[in-house]
Amino acid sequence: NNPWDQAGAAGRDPGPGDPSPHWGEPPRTPPSPAGPGDQSGDVEEEEEEEPALRAMLSAVAGSRVPVRSQQKDEPDLTEREKLSILRALYREKPLVFLERFRGSLRAEHLACFRHLRGDYRADFYCAEVAEAGRARATRTRLRNKRYAALRQLIQGGEYFSDEEMRARDPLLYEQYIGQYLSEEDQAPSLQQSPPAAGGTLSSVLLQAYHEQLLRTRLHRQQEEEDACLEEEEEDDDDDEEAGDGWEPDAEEKGMLREEFTSRMYQRFLDGKDPDFDYSEVDDNPELDNLDIVSRDAEERYFDEEEPEEALDTGPDEE
Repeated sequence: NNPWDQAGAAGRDPGPGDPSPHWGEPPRTPPSPAGPGDQSGDVEEEEEEEPALRAMLSAVAGSRVPVRSQQKDEPDLTEREKLSILRALYREKPLVFLERFRGSLRAEHLACFRHLRGDYRADFYCAEVAEAGRARATRTRLRNKRYAALRQLIQGGEYFSDEEMRARDPLLYEQYIGQYLSEEDQAPSLQQSPPAAGGTLSSVLLQAYHEQLLRTRLHRQQEEEDACLEEEEEDDDDDEEAGDGWEPDAEEKGMLREEFTSRMYQRFLDGKDPDFDYSEVDDNPELDNLDIVSRDAEERYFDEEEPEEALDTGPDEE
């Protein structure tokens, strides 16, 4: 029982605790000597080739890695054209294929390269794919934990309240919400109100001190941003003049608030809240078993994987 085969059969990448098997089993259809220009039998070849090989080629064709260099005005390749080019390269020069497109491969695809076993370059590239699979599995578990923690914090209400979010990023709050608030709409922390009945002088002083710290931090952030803007060589004065007098209506204010909140959610998920102890989330085994509402909802708060780039290997030599 090869654990590599088990990982491929399950349709997943091997986890961090999985052993490091070699490459699985080879496709039953061996590479044919068909040339890259021979596309007349593509349909028949697709029907005859092993499902594992077809799945691997389709995964590479569906990635954002270009299968070949194209001129600027050249039309995009169709899916069938991509598959034909990839199939020809795989059959003629599988090692070049592996080297060039290994960033788009998953553990279950390594079975298609077992016939290269023993070549030190192929061994190295396949080990890279396996390690990337384990790292990907770790990242997935980590982001699921943080998403589960995010949901708990949202339900709790305090961590993502206006006051707390403003305290974490005064400038972002000011840009999206604060500058458009009327005096009556401003948060109590922004107003110089008299102490409430039963309130102590120390609590009022502490609140005033906290507010002063926020204003000082906001001023510092604004100065840093202004300095960055001054360094830009190309400024659009017309856009600046048009934006100076803009006042959003109620619907636009709602959209700005949603965008601000979404950015604060993403910031939490990315581990960029400096005062939050992420070890309480990342190392918490209880969060592994929490149900995630839906994949679509989760993916709203995670950037897509960076597009893998095919490596320039120079001349097509094995």
